[in-house]
Amino acid sequence: MQPEILIAICVAVVIVFALLMGILSRYRKCPSDKILVIYGKVGSDKNGQARSAKCVHGGAAFIMPIIQSYQFMDLTPISINVDLKNALSKQNIRVDVPSRFTVGISTEPGIMQNAAERLLGLRMNEIQELAKHFRTELESQKLATLLSGEFDHNNAILTFHAGAGGTEAQDWAEMLFRMYNRWAERHNFKVTTLDYLDGDEAGIKSASILVEGLNAYGFLKSENGVHRLVRISPFDSSGRRQTSFASLEVMPEMDGANLNIEIRPEDLEIDFYRASGAGGQKVNKTSSAVRLTHKPTGIVVSCQTQRSQYQNKDYAMKMLVSKLAEIKEREHLDKIEDIKGVKKEIAWGAQIRSYVFMPYTLAKDTRTGFENGNINAVMDGDLDGFINAYLTALSHGDLQ
Repeated sequence: MQPEILIAICVAVVIVFALLMGILSRYRKCPSDKILVIYGKVGSDKNGQARSAKCVHGGAAFIMPIIQSYQFMDLTPISINVDLKNALSKQNIRVDVPSRFTVGISTEPGIMQNAAERLLGLRMNEIQELAKHFRTELESQKLATLLSGEFDHNNAILTFHAGAGGTEAQDWAEMLFRMYNRWAERHNFKVTTLDYLDGDEAGIKSASILVEGLNAYGFLKSENGVHRLVRISPFDSSGRRQTSFASLEVMPEMDGANLNIEIRPEDLEIDFYRASGAGGQKVNKTSSAVRLTHKPTGIVVSCQTQRSQYQNKDYAMKMLVSKLAEIKEREHLDKIEDIKGVKKEIAWGAQIRSYVFMPYTLAKDTRTGFENGNINAVMDGDLDGFINAYLTALSHGDLQ
């Protein structure tokens, strides 16, 4: 045999051997405690959609050079510490619960695919953050399932009224006004002030706000009622303990046309006056504020925070429609003419919640028994515990 032919054969054998070794090196067997995740060009699913990865367990696969790569994902369960802060117990008590999540991956194809997309390449601390986010989302979804009312997804209109007691009650009404504004900020809801009437010396006599956001009314409907405050009066030089009351009225924002609510012009008394609050020179120099009185029911609404008379009237009409529709729905009335104006007393015995600043600190709901000793956090908008307890009790039929 000629040397040239022998050399060519040897070169061909080396090339074939190298190719064979290269092919064998791209063949990967998956251990029983891992998932082989192949990514790159991995084809399409049964619906014709391009797949981001292909998962193999209990077998082997050939990894195409250049166009594919791979990585193993461990099936060993991961234990993650996720302590529950201010968790709500069955007795409606806030407790801190040390807890541990165990994250495991099933070998069911759909779950393997989902795990590969979410967890592959993440470090332990990143998986822990993902678990915390999942728990938060789970709580939100659980709460959302309790919002089954017809108007729960609507925006909410909140109206504050100071009770008897002059400056003390007016200051308390302003504290509530701030508290619900802070709650809305925490949940990224938009707040628009519709009406604001200053108190004689401090606080507010009344105010109305529109809270815009998904499920705003569903969350806030639990707050409708009289709120009681017990504290050492900052307006009393003797430092005596004072009890004050203020009411909060919560209504869903609704469109009268869609609810078959017709308000006849002859049933309305419309007054225009100069706005008393801040809002620029134009607001205070023109009679832009609007007050609407529904004669058949005696319901009165007003708006003075917008710059034009037309805008104030439009907002006032929305408030009136919402109030009439809410009463009609709550009292199961057939027509708007059946509504009778009922004015509840803002005083002792009618409160839904008490806020005690002295001699101890406690906020307690009289309907559910839920309480929170961190009164400063509550006044800064930490109301989710009260709302959760109310919605849970409502879903169980424990409330009247």
